[in-house]
Amino acid sequence: MSDITMGQPKVALGVGSLIGDSFSILFSKFIQVVAVAFVPSLIGYLLSGALIGFDVAIGVEEPQFTSAGSGFAFALSAIVNMVVYSFATALLVQLAYDAKLGRPVQIGRYFAPALSALVPLGILSIVVSIIVGLGFALFIVPGLWLYAVFSVMAPAVVIERVGFGGMGRSATLTKEYRWPIAGALLLGILCVVVINLVAGLLMGVIVAVGGTFLGLIIFAAVSTVGAGFVSIVIALIYARLREIKEGVSVDQIASVFD
Repeated sequence: MSDITMGQPKVALGVGSLIGDSFSILFSKFIQVVAVAFVPSLIGYLLSGALIGFDVAIGVEEPQFTSAGSGFAFALSAIVNMVVYSFATALLVQLAYDAKLGRPVQIGRYFAPALSALVPLGILSIVVSIIVGLGFALFIVPGLWLYAVFSVMAPAVVIERVGFGGMGRSATLTKEYRWPIAGALLLGILCVVVINLVAGLLMGVIVAVGGTFLGLIIFAAVSTVGAGFVSIVIALIYARLREIKEGVSVDQIASVFD
């Protein structure tokens, strides 16, 4: 954590502006954000439901680790969800830049870059999740700091096509800005927590009235809002870091998809 004792960066990250712009993009492109992330999320929940049970997948029931097989199924379910989330993030990163530039959202155009980055992005997401999870298990603050270190790994892989060098690229870009990034991410996480709490409160009623499958669809749709917001925040953090450190504008970043 070498940057903890360093002075404040000369150019501010602008956490308030990043969060404000992220909300603006989310609300102005709400239907598109949900549409982009819903199908991958639903597929992820369906696969998880097949592995560990649909009630467990949507949080209605607690997982039961009664055997080695159930533990393996739960771990495999977690991996599936990470890979699916990575793919949705790869799509939403591109949407965020089009929205930021006032360009029309072209969902079909996002799939080829996302698919080409899926293997390194999925594997690195699993590695980062384990590292950050260990940090949170020890103490919350180290976990949040590590989350900030590797926060822009996904945009780096999708946009710069750095492949398995995404973690190193993220560490380089976030250096000297990790605590401001941690603050922005914490605000984003709190928003997601609120959204998921509301979804959780509604889930029992929906399952009781419409059944587990309907509850699964609604849960997938609601969860995409929170996940979409965090992905937008990360995309804008990456763009801001490129602007500060390398003089690269958002339109130059987005031009790689043209």
